Amino acid sequence: METALPKNNLQLEITNRQILSISLPISLSLLVPFLNFTANNFFLSGLGEAALGTAGITGVYFLVVAVVGNGLNNAIQSLIARRAGENRLEEIGKIFSQGVRIAFIFASIGITLTYLFAPMIFDYALRSQNIDSSAVNFLKIRVWGLPFLYLFQMGNAFLVGTNNSRYLMIGTLFEAGANIFFDYGFIYGHFGLPELGFNGAAYASVLAEFIGMIVVFLLIFIKRLHLRFHLFNYLRYSKELTKLILNISAPLIGQFSISLISWLIFYILIEHHGERALAISNVMRNIFSLAGIFIWAFASTTNAMVSNIIGQGRSHDVHKLINRIMKLSFISAFFMFILFNVFAHELLSVFQLSKEFVDAAVPVLRIVTTGMLFMSISVVWLNAVTGTGNTRMNLIIEAVTIVAYLVYVYLVLEVYKLSLLWAWASELIYWSVIFVMAFNYLKSGKWKGKVI
Repeated sequence: METALPKNNLQLEITNRQILSISLPISLSLLVPFLNFTANNFFLSGLGEAALGTAGITGVYFLVVAVVGNGLNNAIQSLIARRAGENRLEEIGKIFSQGVRIAFIFASIGITLTYLFAPMIFDYALRSQNIDSSAVNFLKIRVWGLPFLYLFQMGNAFLVGTNNSRYLMIGTLFEAGANIFFDYGFIYGHFGLPELGFNGAAYASVLAEFIGMIVVFLLIFIKRLHLRFHLFNYLRYSKELTKLILNISAPLIGQFSISLISWLIFYILIEHHGERALAISNVMRNIFSLAGIFIWAFASTTNAMVSNIIGQGRSHDVHKLINRIMKLSFISAFFMFILFNVFAHELLSVFQLSKEFVDAAVPVLRIVTTGMLFMSISVVWLNAVTGTGNTRMNLIIEAVTIVAYLVYVYLVLEVYKLSLLWAWASELIYWSVIFVMAFNYLKSGKWKGKVI
């Protein structure tokens, strides 16, 4: 009987050791999108600034469609962590099985919409015909990785939610290794593979995501986690669980979507300032992804731990937990801030671009890393809101923030036509508004008693 099962360390404690035992493996798993993106940009930089700029546009678009899986899996992680805190193992399997079904449906929709609407979107938005056609051709290949990415993310959400995050690095290493291998092979025609140029990066990413998905699910079976948590015992459609998952995930999907759509708008406005501005911004996104690895790991940890602690009936300890995670997040961000600013020129030189490019990018790097400090605090509070289960509040916070963000960006880039430095200062506004709203909501106590 389930009631006879031991706790199996599913109920978490509020200690630095517990936080780090979850967040450090997550950090390694977050290296997957970063290493994929970095490998793409490193090899594509050899094709010129235009290819690097196009990679930025396509990268942001793909994140927009991929974010559906991110929202779904954040919801799955929160629900699994809540059931873990309640020590209801069988319910974890039910949630996971329904999540897999929903993931396949969402991936199919994402592929279809990309083929139907991506050509029209880029034809309307971009001024460079070369970037337009290259971006569309790339995305028609890249989008086939969605089903594999969604299931890979779901496997990771299951591992984090059940306090098995120590296994995340295995899938990460396989996916990252595969992506680098196929990137080099397909872009330049090495290892007996065809030389596909820019589109080679798309094929490489799809294959890497497929390999990552296979490895994660093999790991779940090898460790017999599918038996312990009854993962595939409830494959029949459940209207009640599907509705619960969609109710939690829909606001998160909305939150992440409007956030990334605003970033896509940001990149489109940057493109109006020329290929160099777009290329610099693409490098900044790459650096921001690296700097944010530990921060996003603490954010994901916050989601799982807040939900777990509430599941234990310890809502009174939530603020204590948030403050502890926030301090660790800021320390990691400050370390990266110092490192990136001391070695700014060396870091930017990695991209094999001209000295003029590096000199133009350094001031932008300074403001981006400052925004990272703001992010390290704000994102913890925002993900604590997710952990409470009231994801509609996440959507409200994001919507208000995006309005302020887009007004600022439009005025800076289109009306006053200020420099790239001022454009990237938008990160300071974005994370400040996020913090104020998330902090006030959690301090109000209105989330207490929320049942998921």
